[in-house]
Amino acid sequence: MKKVLVLGAGLVSPPLVEYLLKQPGYSVTLADMVLDKAQALIGGHLNGTAVQLVAKDTDRMEALIRAHDLAVSLLPAPLHPTVAELCVKHGKHMVTASYVSPAMRKLDEAAKQARITILNEIGVDPGIDHMSAMRVIHDIERRGGKVISFKSYCGGLPAPDANDNPWGYKFSWSPRGVCTAGKNAARYRENGQQIDIPGPELFTCHHPLHVDGIGQLEAYPNRDSLGYIDIYGLQGIDTMFRGTLRYPGWCACLKAVVDLGMLAEEPVTYATDTTHAQWVTKLIRTGSPVNIRQQVADFLKIDASANALERMEWLGLFSNEPIAHAGDETTDLDVLAARMNERMPYKKGERDMLVMMHKFVARFTDGKQERHTSTLIDYGRPGGHSSMARTVGLPTAIGAKMILAGEITSAGVHIPVRPEVYNPVLDELALLDIRFEENVEPA
Repeated sequence: MKKVLVLGAGLVSPPLVEYLLKQPGYSVTLADMVLDKAQALIGGHLNGTAVQLVAKDTDRMEALIRAHDLAVSLLPAPLHPTVAELCVKHGKHMVTASYVSPAMRKLDEAAKQARITILNEIGVDPGIDHMSAMRVIHDIERRGGKVISFKSYCGGLPAPDANDNPWGYKFSWSPRGVCTAGKNAARYRENGQQIDIPGPELFTCHHPLHVDGIGQLEAYPNRDSLGYIDIYGLQGIDTMFRGTLRYPGWCACLKAVVDLGMLAEEPVTYATDTTHAQWVTKLIRTGSPVNIRQQVADFLKIDASANALERMEWLGLFSNEPIAHAGDETTDLDVLAARMNERMPYKKGERDMLVMMHKFVARFTDGKQERHTSTLIDYGRPGGHSSMARTVGLPTAIGAKMILAGEITSAGVHIPVRPEVYNPVLDELALLDIRFEENVEPA
């Protein structure tokens, strides 16, 4: 019996747990701080066990890891190195969908010494983006070509039929996480020139992207694209860009949110009767919430009819409704995130959508050039799993199965950029109706 420990029963865990429980000869232990959540996901399956685990209880976590063959960590990213250290200590494999952190990278030699595989970045972004890109890059190289331009885009969005609020967005995961990602600086290369975007200016840098079947979306840079040049073996490439996708208007609105200071994470305590309008007046340092929309427009130096202000008014940021966490220590980011969580969830039966697109330009030895576009559009299943959960959870589960089956044997800290990993994962995802459409034409 292959024994898998899954740490975390959050939004992306249901399809992962379901997949692993369907594998013959597997048992799954699902550990979460909230026992009821874990029990609901296990659903009484004969080979499934739900246990309660508080992440800071490392003794209990260690005992669970020791009793299993592989641990899948779906905990918050800062906790992955702790899990990895325990896996190294007890010679157990590990899988996570999160980015390789510096702390995780330092465990590479120890993992090799322990003869275990720690497979990271095998969700959707990062994950499916790596695997689908590397499949095309390696194919181009096998045909004697060289990639001279690579642009990669990904976004989790409401499906068009569920896109019914002014923000063009709904939350299938933490609003705080979405907003925090909007504070990152970005770096990419365009026609040989390095472009650096400071965090506060991130949302000033965006461009339209047309996606067949969806229409026009808005793309803005996603962190440091240049780090992927070496990972993908694209040294000397002219253009290297990784971007996030949203419906049009998102960037202008988020730039206003940033400029108002709504993403601040410094501790603050507001009076128990503070309204959203009063909260905004404190951010812009005015005395009265009267005609607050015009005051915000003046502060931002934009027209009072601007779409960004329309979105804020719809969200209730200019209202007399009380803010969340009033009277307690909080942050401005948490006040905003709580309001988003309240007003922007998916309704029952609504679908989310995952859009991923890679755009390559390749040059061949005969001087010819080719444009290659790979597009994935995946929808959530009404009454079933969201697209975000499927595209994160399923590749993670497949990676865990491959390790336990002896199909991935390289010890150390890895990401899925080798053919022996990405080909089987992408092939199985295609059978699960997660597949790319490829288009190749002369450039």
